[in-house]
Amino acid sequence: MQAKALAPARAALAARLDDALPQTQCTRCGYPDCRSYAEAIADQGAAINRCPPGGAEGIARLAQLSGQPVTALDDRCGAEGPRKMAVIDEAWCIGCTLCLDACPTDAILGMNKRMHTVIEAHCTGCELCIPVCPVDCIALEDVTPGRSGWQAWSAPQADAARRRYGLHQERLRIKAASPELPAVAAPAEAEGRKRSIVEAALARARASAAARTTKP
Repeated sequence: MQAKALAPARAALAARLDDALPQTQCTRCGYPDCRSYAEAIADQGAAINRCPPGGAEGIARLAQLSGQPVTALDDRCGAEGPRKMAVIDEAWCIGCTLCLDACPTDAILGMNKRMHTVIEAHCTGCELCIPVCPVDCIALEDVTPGRSGWQAWSAPQADAARRRYGLHQERLRIKAASPELPAVAAPAEAEGRKRSIVEAALARARASAAARTTKP
């Protein structure tokens, strides 16, 4: 189902609101990406205080564009804080690749059954890789201590993140349409395949750890 096309004036407002968002694509606002949140504000009057990465300054920017009053950040969406970066403990990474599709900017580099690493320049600190990691080998580190919101981010970084998100979405579309893979996998089938991959990787990791422990 295609998204409803916005009226020209609302579409133009949504574009300006989108430009005022940090493009971390973290989904903490409750929408699937920054653009969707911007469209919800423009078309449905969604609250402008749901973006922790943008922080107080971000709310002020959205208020100026939308005409809504400035309000405090909705703590149900998270708290404003320093920008974070994902760091993978490569000794524990089992190469399951689940984090690759979860990362909205393709900031994680790796392949199946091989350890992964994070490309620092591309990581937005969205945290979406954390819940999908089956061995909890991904941590977050503050990279802008003392600075948060737009003080910890910049318009060029936001533009770069938005471009990379577009490329990520295109990669997922191509992957879904690949003749080598079913366009839409049944939920049970997809879950079973994911479980078997993780279980096999965990078994290899346990065997490797046991060999290191018994090695003289």
